Amino acid sequence: MRQNLKSQISNLKSNNMAKESMKAREVKRKRLADLYAERRAALKAAGDSVGLQKLPRASSPIRQRNRCKLTGRSRGYMRQFGLSRNSFREMALDGLIPGMTKASW
Repeated sequence: MRQNLKSQISNLKSNNMAKESMKAREVKRKRLADLYAERRAALKAAGDSVGLQKLPRASSPIRQRNRCKLTGRSRGYMRQFGLSRNSFREMALDGLIPGMTKASW
């Protein structure tokens, strides 16, 4: 069962994968936002817009984008599961998400 689960997840990863550079860019944005968080908060409290402009653009937390944990896809992201709609659908149909069943009425 464990090996079957791993093979199903690896199949999901191979489909709809984002470019590695896009995923690396998101990691960099997260790291910079954490690094400059205190400095950014202090400049905002002081009302220093010139100081804020001198910080790197990528250090702003608003520039981060939610991405699928499996594929890195940014569109169709479901926050509750941390997956894109494509990955979510495949995992739900394969029975990999506990309690999730296909609706029929």
